[in-house]
Amino acid sequence: MGRHRRALGGRGLRELAAVVPRRAVWRLAGWSAVEALPALCSGLLVAAAADRGFLAGRPGAGFAWLGVLGAVTALRALAARAVFPHLAEVVEPLRDALVARVVHGALSRPVPDGPAEIARITEQVESARQLTATLLRSARGVGFGLLAALLGLGLLAPPVLPLVLVPLLLSGALFVRLLGPLVVRRRAVVLADERIAAEAGRAFAGLRDVAACGAQQRVSAHLSALVEAQGEALRAVGRAAAARSLTVAVGGRLPLLAVVCAAPWMVGRGWLTAGQVLGVATYLLQQLEPAVRALAGMLGSWLLDLAVVLDRLTTACPAPAPVPSAPTTPAVPPAPPAPPVPAVPADDSSLSVEGLRFAHPGSAEPVLDGVRFELRPGAHLAVVGPSGTGKSTLAALLAGVLAPDAGRVLLGGRDAAALPAQERAARLALVPQEAYVFAGTVRENLCWPSGDHSDAELATAAHRVGSARLLARLGGPDGRIAAPAALSAGERQLLALTRTFLSPAPVVVLDEATCHLDAEAERRAEEAFAARPGTLVVIAHRLSSATRAGRILLLDAPGPLLATHADLQVLSPFYRACSGTLPPAEEHRPSSERAPSGARGTAGPSC
Repeated sequence: MGRHRRALGGRGLRELAAVVPRRAVWRLAGWSAVEALPALCSGLLVAAAADRGFLAGRPGAGFAWLGVLGAVTALRALAARAVFPHLAEVVEPLRDALVARVVHGALSRPVPDGPAEIARITEQVESARQLTATLLRSARGVGFGLLAALLGLGLLAPPVLPLVLVPLLLSGALFVRLLGPLVVRRRAVVLADERIAAEAGRAFAGLRDVAACGAQQRVSAHLSALVEAQGEALRAVGRAAAARSLTVAVGGRLPLLAVVCAAPWMVGRGWLTAGQVLGVATYLLQQLEPAVRALAGMLGSWLLDLAVVLDRLTTACPAPAPVPSAPTTPAVPPAPPAPPVPAVPADDSSLSVEGLRFAHPGSAEPVLDGVRFELRPGAHLAVVGPSGTGKSTLAALLAGVLAPDAGRVLLGGRDAAALPAQERAARLALVPQEAYVFAGTVRENLCWPSGDHSDAELATAAHRVGSARLLARLGGPDGRIAAPAALSAGERQLLALTRTFLSPAPVVVLDEATCHLDAEAERRAEEAFAARPGTLVVIAHRLSSATRAGRILLLDAPGPLLATHADLQVLSPFYRACSGTLPPAEEHRPSSERAPSGARGTAGPSC
C-alpha cells in the first residue's frame, strides 16, 4: 500500500488538499449526495411500482411510484446546477497555489531553465487545474452514485448483496494492482515532455552557433531521439491501460451474471419477489455497471495524470515560505528627528569579486570574463560601459540572481553562493531599474521586508533620499497606494530607494535605479547612499554618477578596467569621449555650486 501511495504522488495530493477550502469541499459533498438520490431510489421505486402497482393490479399506484422517481430525477438536475460555484471554489485556489509554487521555484534557482519553467506553468499547472475540475465534476457524481446504488441494493434485497460486493471488491483489488505500472509510465510521459521542451528551447536559442559548428545533424538526431522516447512512453501507457477492461468485466458484468443465475433459485425460495428482481436489475444495469466502467476510465487516466503532474510540480518546485502579514503600526504622535540609520559591522560591508565569468545560455562568448575587484567597507564603486557589456549582468551576479560560470562573490569574507537566500538578501540589497511597488500603505511598501520603522525614521530616510514630497502627496506613512501603476516610473524608483535606504543590508547595488529621475534627484539619492554606512555599487546611467564614485569599473574591450575618473580619462578612449562633454572644472566643484540641471541628462551622457 505504501508503494502505491508513493506511486500515486501522495505528497502532491496532500499538498493539493492543504490549499483547498474545507467549507467548499463539504458543500460540494452535500450537493453531490443530493445529486445521488436517484441512484439510491431508482431500484426501490421500480420494485415498489412493480410489486405494489402493476403486479397487484393497481396501475395507478405503479405510475405514481414512477412519478416519484421522475421528481427525484428533477431534484438531481437542480443539485447538479448548484454544484458548479463550489466546484470553482475548490479548483481555483489549487491553480493559484501551483502558479505561485512554480514561480517561486523558478526564482529560487540560480539559473532558471526557461523552457522547462514555461512548460510547467503553461502545460502542467493548467493540466492540473483541468484534471481536478473534470474529476470533481464527473468522478464525484459517479462515485456518489455508486455508493448510493450499493446502499439502495442493500435496502431492497440484502441476499443479493454478497453476489455484487465480492466481484466488486475483486475488481477494486485488481485495479489497485495495476496502478503502479500505470503511474510510472505516465510519469515517464511527463518527464519526456519536459525534456523535449528544454532541449528544443536550447537548440532554437543557439541555432546560429549550431550552424556555425556544423552540428545540425547531431542536434537533429538528439531531438529525434527525445521525440521517439516520448512516443515509446505513450505506447507503454496505452499497453498498461488496456488491462483496465478486465477490471470493468469483473466489477461491472460479473455481478449481473451472478444475479441472473441465482435469481430463479432465490425467487423460488421466497427470498426475492419479481419486483425486487426488477429493482436489482435496475441497480445493476443503470447504476453499477456504468459507474464501474466510468470510474475505471476516470481513475485510470485522469486521476493518474493529476497525481503525476502534482508530484512532478511539488518535486521540481520547492514550496514557497509563508509570507508574513505586513505589520500594522498605530498612529503615533510626532516624534523628534530619529537618529541616523545604525551603522553595520565593518566586516559585513566588504565586497570582493574573484574572476567572475558568465555567458548567457546559447551564447558562444561570455558577456563577462575575468572581472575582479575588492571593495573595503564604505567604498563607493561606479560601473560604466557601453550597452551590452554586462553591467546589469554583473549586478545580478553580485545579488545572487544569476550564478557565475566561474569565479565567486564574497560578502563580508563569505562566499555569497554558500549563504542561504535570506542571509544573502540581508547582506546585499539590489535595486533594479524597474522598481517594485505593491498595493497597500506607504508604510507597508517602505518597511518590506526589513521590518517596522517609526514615522520619524521613515521621514528621515525620505528626506535624505529625496522622496519627502512624494510621501506627503501620498498621505504620509499611512496613506494608501491603491494602484501602483498610477505612479510614475520615477515615483516608484523613489519609493524603492527609500525602502532600500531603510534596510539593514550593508552592501547596496543600484542597477540604474535612478534612470527615471532627473539629474538633481539622482545626485541627491546617490549622495544619500554614499553617506549611508556600508558599501555602494552604482550601475551608472549617467557619467555624473561615475564622477561621484571613489573608483570606477569600466566594462569595455579588451577587458574590464578599474581606475579613478582621472586615470580612466587617460587610459580609455571610450571613457575620454564620454567625459569630454563634462567641463573639467565642473566635476571638482561642490554639487551645490554647480549650474542647475533640472533637465534629464544635462549632467553628462548616458553610459
